[in-house]
Amino acid sequence: MGAKVPRNFRLLEELEKGEKGLGAEACSYGLDEGDDLLMTNWNGTILGPPHSVHENRIYSLKIHCGPNYPDAPPEVTFISKVNLPCVDQRTGKVDLSKLPSISVWKRDFTMETILIEIRRYMAAPANKKLPQPPEGTNF
Repeated sequence: MGAKVPRNFRLLEELEKGEKGLGAEACSYGLDEGDDLLMTNWNGTILGPPHSVHENRIYSLKIHCGPNYPDAPPEVTFISKVNLPCVDQRTGKVDLSKLPSISVWKRDFTMETILIEIRRYMAAPANKKLPQPPEGTNF
C-alpha cells in the first residue's frame, strides 16, 4: 500500500484539476471562496445528460469536504431543484449510498467521481424520464 496523501495535498490536487478543466467535460467544480484555506466548501456543476429530461439543463451543487475527507465522503447538496431518488426533496442533499458505484465510499474517490456518478444516475433508464421541477428553481 502506498503512502496516504494528507487531506490538504489531496484537495490541492483536486483544486488544480478542477481549475484547469482537466476533468470530465460535463462536470466541473471549484472552491466556493478563493480564500478558504481549509478548502472545505466547494461548488459543482453538472450538465444534464443527453437523451433524458435533464438534457440542456445545468445543475448547481454545493460540496462540503469535512475534516475527514477523503477518508469520509463529502456532503453533496443540489442547489438546483431536481427530482431523483438519491436527492432529499426538502433539502437537496444527495444520499451517496444510493449511487451504485460509489455506495461504499473509497478514499480514491474524488469530487469529480461523485459528480460523474450523479450524472450517470440521471441518465439511468429508471431516472431519465422522471418529471422534473421547472428549470431555474432552487431548493
